[in-house]
Amino acid sequence: MRRPVVVKLGSSLVVDPQGRPRRKLLAAHAAAIAESTLGGTPVAVVSSGAIALGLRRLGLTRRPSSLPRLQAASALGQAALQRAWQDAFRPQGIDAAQILLTSAELADRRAYVNVGNALQALFALGAVPVVNENDATATDEIAFGDNDALAAQLAVLLRARLLVLLTSVPGVLADGAVIADGRDARNAVFGPGSAVGRGGMESKVAAAELAAGAGIPTVIADGTQPGAVPEALAGSGSGTRFAPAESAPAFKLWLRHGKRIAGRIHVDAGARRALVEGGASLLAVGVTRAEGGFRVGDGVEIVGPDGAVFARGIASADAVEVEARRAGLEAVHRDRLVLLAQV
Repeated sequence: MRRPVVVKLGSSLVVDPQGRPRRKLLAAHAAAIAESTLGGTPVAVVSSGAIALGLRRLGLTRRPSSLPRLQAASALGQAALQRAWQDAFRPQGIDAAQILLTSAELADRRAYVNVGNALQALFALGAVPVVNENDATATDEIAFGDNDALAAQLAVLLRARLLVLLTSVPGVLADGAVIADGRDARNAVFGPGSAVGRGGMESKVAAAELAAGAGIPTVIADGTQPGAVPEALAGSGSGTRFAPAESAPAFKLWLRHGKRIAGRIHVDAGARRALVEGGASLLAVGVTRAEGGFRVGDGVEIVGPDGAVFARGIASADAVEVEARRAGLEAVHRDRLVLLAQV
């Protein structure tokens, strides 16, 4: 079985302005995804649309600001969303499985591995996982923020061969023209998202950069075109493409992108040099201050004397112990630390 592909569709592609599933478009994408799956390349779909479908049941046309009403809309719409995908895949003889996540599952290493194992088991069965954020229970503390970020983190978890972010325009635009090279996309002027979605082009670019930085090629393409998925898989078609950086071990990728951060450790120039140039562990003697009240096992960012975050790691001691700077105390072990790309 080949490395999987992750395909993400936003609310405006899944749901029409009347709050109904875009069944014809979903069927077209399902046919292309089924062809890939049956050909030996499994696909995970990240699908927005639960809240958009639920809004109609609440008599609303825009996302409410109230969290309980958002959660109610998601609970009402999620069943309809999954049913729409099941209907789309049924003619292809493919089962659509439902996976609902919050960032809590990806922040805990054991749960992170379990999610990956469940997805691999579904791929082995020839099923297509349809993944969405669990908006009915997620709070700000455990939310991804949008499904673009979820798709990027899922691609990292699966060590995907490709991430395809489908949108309602041909790619990242500048003066109406598609920016083909993702390196130039950050300079684009981004407009607002849709009335029913959370994302927007800026969130897609950020997600694409995250995935590409983890070694996963990424394309932002026009999901209104039925051929968008096969063209992306073939490396053809229009869109904005983000070239992959060199990949890293799975644990380091999780530490960089999945582990939740509970605090910060500020270090002096000598400690920064020891970490970056010497591959050393962080000792408390090089700490200038600690913030966030973190405990042993929590994720921490490591900040240099210039105020820039240059590493992430897992704390080997509580914040109060680290800040006491006891000689010989290890704040973060080198095997549980990852340098960030800008270093």
